[in-house]
Formats: sequence, C-alpha cells, structure tokens
Amino acid sequence: MDDIVRQAIAKWPNVPDCYGWLGLDARGNWYMRDDQAQAAGPFARAEGDDGQAPSKGSLLLHDKLIDFIQRNYESDASGQWFFQNGPQRVYVELEATPFIWRVDPAPGFGVTAHTGQTARVQRCLLDEQGRLYLETDLGFGLVHTQDMTHAADAIEQGLWVPQTLQAAQLPGRFVYVRSPSLLQKT
Repeated sequence: MDDIVRQAIAKWPNVPDCYGWLGLDARGNWYMRDDQAQAAGPFARAEGDDGQAPSKGSLLLHDKLIDFIQRNYESDASGQWFFQNGPQRVYVELEATPFIWRVDPAPGFGVTAHTGQTARVQRCLLDEQGRLYLETDLGFGLVHTQDMTHAADAIEQGLWVPQTLQAAQLPGRFVYVRSPSLLQKT
C-alpha cells in the first residue's frame, strides 16, 4: 500500500466504504461503474444465471490510475477485494477471480498477475467449462484467455497437473467474493 494512502487512512479513519463502483473483468481490465452502469445491471453474470445482462461500465485506460489501483489492491478477512483509495475502501466487483494470470511461454512458464506481481504456481484447476485457474503464493486467479496455449504447454510437459472443480465451488474454496455490493443488499 502506498504511504500516502496510509497517511490518509490515519487522518480520516471513518470514511464510509464504497460498493459497486469498480470492477475487474476476466481479462484483468478495470472498469468504472457510475450510477447509470450500476442501474443497468450487475457487473458480471452469476454462475448459472441467465437473468439480467451484465453492465460493465467504462473501461479505465489511464495508466497512472490503473497502476495506483493495482498497488493498493487487497482483500479483507472475508475475501472481499478492494482498492484502498486514500481513506476509502472501494470494493471490487469481480467478473471471475481476484487475480488474472498471464503466463510466459516455454521454457520458463513464468506467471504474472494483472497487477504486475510475479507468482509461483502451487496448484492448477480446471472447471466444467474448460477455464484454467492457478493457485499461487499470491492468491487464486484465472489464466488469461490469450495465454491458454502457454498454460497447455506447461500441462503437456507435466509441470502443472490440473485438478477438476466446479466453478460454483471456487469462491468458497478459495475464499473470495465476486460481488461485495450484492452482499450489501442482503
């Protein structure tokens, strides 16, 4: 966390949390969700939900803002991920998982989070739709669709051995909340 953020928390300790305004998609992109985007529907479709279409909002493109968000991206004890924006926690709506992994080609098969942090793979999982996930020393996340070829090479070489698990079981098993704002409504 940035020092300026820590100082802001100390100066203004009672700023209310913010829900529904920031989203992370399955490709590691950040979205700002204004009132109109939130009113149009949820950030992501829930597993098995054929209801209201997702409403992502506006794609963030400002590199310095994205870097600031990623440096101050953490989770609380209940598995809700947030961006600490000065004294305010901005809880993040997740389209998929808290991390989106980029995988380097052979021979290294290095793994980097959407935040730019490198990680060590501990376990590989595959869901019923063929999506590949990695549990790492940083946490749990989905492999970016553009890097599935590299991940498949690591599997073929026996470096990663996928275990199967239903997608609906992942948040409970790896302790993350896809929609903190939905929890606020219950």
